[in-house]
Order: sequence, then C-alpha cells, then structure tokens
Amino acid sequence: MAKDTDNTIIEKIKAEIENFDRQSEAQDIGRVVSIGDGVAEIDGLSEAKMMEMVLFDDSSNKSLEEAMNSDGVLYGLVLNLEEDIVKTVILGDSSRVSEGMLARSTGRVLSVPVGDALLGRVVNALAEPVDGKGAIKSKQFNPIEREAYSVLDREAVSEPLHTGIKAIDAMVPIGRGQRELIIGDRFTGKTTIAIDAIINQKNEPEETRPLCIYVAIGQKESKTARIVQQLEEVGAMEYTVVVTAPASAPAPMQFLAPFAGAAIGEYFMDSGRDALIIYDDLSKQAVAYRELSLLLRRPPGREAYPGDIFYLHSRLLERAARLNQKLGGGSLTALPIIETQEGDVSAYIPTNVISITDGQIALDSGLFNQGLMPAIDVGNSVSRVGSSAQTKAMKKVGGSMRVELAQFRELEAFMQFAQDLDETTKKRIDSGRRLTELLKQKNGEPIHFALQSLVIYAGVNGYLDNVPADKISRLEAKLKDFFTGQHASLIETVTKEKALSEESETTLKEALKAFESANKDLYVTE
Repeated sequence: MAKDTDNTIIEKIKAEIENFDRQSEAQDIGRVVSIGDGVAEIDGLSEAKMMEMVLFDDSSNKSLEEAMNSDGVLYGLVLNLEEDIVKTVILGDSSRVSEGMLARSTGRVLSVPVGDALLGRVVNALAEPVDGKGAIKSKQFNPIEREAYSVLDREAVSEPLHTGIKAIDAMVPIGRGQRELIIGDRFTGKTTIAIDAIINQKNEPEETRPLCIYVAIGQKESKTARIVQQLEEVGAMEYTVVVTAPASAPAPMQFLAPFAGAAIGEYFMDSGRDALIIYDDLSKQAVAYRELSLLLRRPPGREAYPGDIFYLHSRLLERAARLNQKLGGGSLTALPIIETQEGDVSAYIPTNVISITDGQIALDSGLFNQGLMPAIDVGNSVSRVGSSAQTKAMKKVGGSMRVELAQFRELEAFMQFAQDLDETTKKRIDSGRRLTELLKQKNGEPIHFALQSLVIYAGVNGYLDNVPADKISRLEAKLKDFFTGQHASLIETVTKEKALSEESETTLKEALKAFESANKDLYVTE
C-alpha cells in the first residue's frame, strides 16, 4: 500500500515537471533557486535580456497578461546574465519572494509611464504615484535605458536657461541642453539652487517654459515633502514632476530613479519642448549601485565601486541634449548634484562626474559660513558653454564681474597679512565687497533676468561706488522696487529684445541718477 502511495507521488512530481517544462518552452519560465538581500537567483530563464522585467508569480494557472494585470504585481530586474542562472534585483518587498517561486520572463525592458499626466505629481522610481492623488492615466511608456542621441541629431547649445540666481546667470550661465554639475559639501545650498531654478521658470513665457523633473535620491522623505510644499505654494508644481526614491527605499529603486526621471524628461524633449531635470544627488545613486553590484558578486574596484560606475553616470547624463530642428528642436537640461567630503573634488565620484558634464557650479562651505549665499566659489566654477548661453543683455553687464570677483578673493586673502594697502588695492577690495553683497540672494526668491541685468549694470558701472557695503542689500531691494514700479516699460523692453540697446542704456542711466537723488541716505557724500 505504501509502495502505491510512493508511486503516485512520483507520478505527480513527474507530471508537474513535464507541465513546467512545457510552460517554460512557451513562456520562458524559471524558478527561484535562492533569495537573499533583495537579489533572486533564477534557473531556467534562457531567453532573458539585460534590464528586462521578470514577473514573480506563485500561481502557474494564470497567463502572463493576467498575472501582469493583477493586483500586487511584483517585478524583478535582470542585472546579471550568468552561465546557468539569471540574477535579478527585486523591485519591491523581497519578503514576498521565496525559493521555488515561479519567475516569468515578460519580454519587456523596464519602462515607465510618461506624458503630461505626470505634471504636478509625485511618483516613485517606477513612475507609480505616491502622493495619494489617484492613478496616473498614461498610454505611452518609455524605456528607462535608452541610447543617447548622436552628435548629428544635436544642435549647439545657444539658448539660455535662466536660474533666477544673479551669480549663476551672470558668471556661470546654463544653456538649454547643457549638463551643469552642482558640487559641494553638505549644507552648502546645492538643493536650494536647483529648486530656485525650478521656481524661476514661472518667469518664462508659458509657451517656451521648460518643464521640470526633480529626482530625489536617498533623501529624507520630510525634505522631499517640504520641497513639494514649497513648489505648490509658489505654483511651480503645475509644470513639475517629482520622482522620489527616499533613503528608506531599497537600493534598486535609488539606482533606477534617475533613469526614470530621464525617461520622463525625454518624452518632453521628443515632443519638441524644453525640459530641466535635477538629480539630487548622484553620490547616493553611486552608493546604491555599489551596494547592488557587491550583492550581485561583481568584482569591486576603487573605493569598492564597480568598474562601470563611470559608464553608469555617463550614459545617464549623455541623454541631456538640444535636438536639431528635424527632430523637433526640444531640449533636456541636466543639473546633477554631487556631495563632496571636506571640499574634496578630487575624490573618485566627483572627478568622474566633472569629466562628464559641461562645467560645474562649485559651492564653498567657508563662504557659506561667512553668510554668502549662494556660496559660489568663482575660481572653481565654470561653464564650458559660456557666454553663448547668455542673452546679450546679461553678457554686456556680467562680462567683467567674474574676473573682478576672482581678483577680489585673492586680494582679500592677501589682505590678512598686509597692514598698509595702496589706494588702488583698497578701491578694488571695496568694489569686490560691494559686488559680493550685490550677489547675495535669499532662498526661494529668484529674479527675472531683465531685472538682474539692470541691477548688475548699476553694480559694475560705478553707480554703487558711494554706497557702503553693509547698505547694499537695502539699496538693492529699493532699486528692484524702483525699476518694477516706475520703469516697468524698461524691463519689458529688455525682456523682449534680450539685449541692452543704446536707447535702453540711456534710459537706464537716467533712471539710476534719479534713484540716487531720491535715496541720498544710502549714499556716502564726500
């Protein structure tokens, strides 16, 4: 009797194996042979491709389509193709995957929903809503990994992307389609610059306004919530998508978030529009990728990072481009953020990203602690696109400022050791201090480029020479009110022409003289 029971069990096992083999041939189905640390090893997926989605399913009765459309779907991402097994990282709760579970090949490279429906929403690394505002209806899906456009598909970067920050727009201009790195230690204002750039797009005409994607990687959820609230309060969320992979999210989600953001941004670029994407920050993505690579048993290299860490960031940032008119003329501008330790820009990840981007905005903790905000280190900041990404008005007024400030920083350091200074050096130091005060800017208060041009013109053309450095901020506030109130037509003219014509310059000089007469209390009379 026992022998019959054993035979029955053996027959059942054989039937299950035959059934599994038939399904495997038809659908390319495998089984999980081991699971640990969010990585599943799968046997049997002979047709699997890199970056393909794998569906984990504990039922063999459903078809692939039924399983993919059911609730609580759990996917894995193929990252290692080995001789006998496929290694996948689990995109979700790894406790739901167990040894022996079925894993189905979907035949689809990991893709995310894209479209205008995402504007105003907060989504995760798979573009699934996490803001409690309901499902996102999108018919189009873009692969998160895509080959960047070739050189022949691109056009030279020549149109400015205004950040609303005087120091950047005047000295380190950013063009539409550029990749400009923001680099600095913790708490030096990197995110503030990025958010101000998003807010400032409200000052752009609606038809040419860049749509924005903010990717928060490994950040505190409270910080991301504050940023979303700030954007909502100023009305910037209507043209912004926030992609979040918080510190509490698994490493695969932090690794994928920037690629998901790039896929969303490429949709806008491909439709002939301009887009701005901020990666905050790629240091944390590199750490997440290092964690994944070590779990996948890839050989570690320098600082335990895998050998392809440079390729990871280059293939991401190369997707930023300005397309030629044949492809619609859209653009994707990337502002990656990198966090340094003790200002060490020569570390592995910072040097990697610096060599990929078209320049960097370097922030200095020493300047930040002195109260200079934004704490931009003029000497280490550069835009390789340069003045070709500036309006003629800004180019005219900001051309000499960079050199003057760099000289001032050197003289200021020298001044600590010198007791007696000649008159010329004193004037240069006083001028540098006034310019430094003029470039200070409060968080969340970006300035329209035309108004920036008028204010900076006053600073670099001697109209503030008789103003003490400690009164510059008061004078600037009054000067902005003066221009917006009494000379709004001048701002409109500069905005329309994007240049400071002779006629506008004459009007500006007269306005500055009138302002000085009306505000003598701010000037030093000899």
